[in-house]
Amino acid sequence: MHTLLATNHAYRWLATRLERAPRAYRAFTAVERASKERLYGCRMCGQCALPTTGYACPMTCPKQLRNGPCGGVFPDGRCEVQPEMRCVWVIAHERATRAGHGSDLNLLQRPVDHREHNRSSWVNYWLGRDDALATPQQPRPRLPIAKEEASR
Repeated sequence: MHTLLATNHAYRWLATRLERAPRAYRAFTAVERASKERLYGCRMCGQCALPTTGYACPMTCPKQLRNGPCGGVFPDGRCEVQPEMRCVWVIAHERATRAGHGSDLNLLQRPVDHREHNRSSWVNYWLGRDDALATPQQPRPRLPIAKEEASR
């Protein structure tokens, strides 16, 4: 799916035209919503993380965590908030690993901009608005050692 929807000149042109035609944009977004909701459980946040989460929508997490499980996952993979469902991050790990993209889960997902809710993430992606949504995690800086500890 990555390569099928990868940004190119034609998609940028289409995205620009869609934004200039509100009725066409709404129709396009409705098709995107129907397909992604059915296939991936998409919640139309407008800032799609599907390609980096094994196509498991992190917005389906009851806590809407975009960077991994909360720590309340049961040993069998069930969610602590909704025990009848599997943790979306367990699903993401299984899918990403199976597809050979397990390292994608190490990317840091930036916070969701709720103003983009119900907007087309495909249009946002094709226009380059999603370029900095996922970024490699930066190592934590080492804190200086206190003078008292250094003299020991």
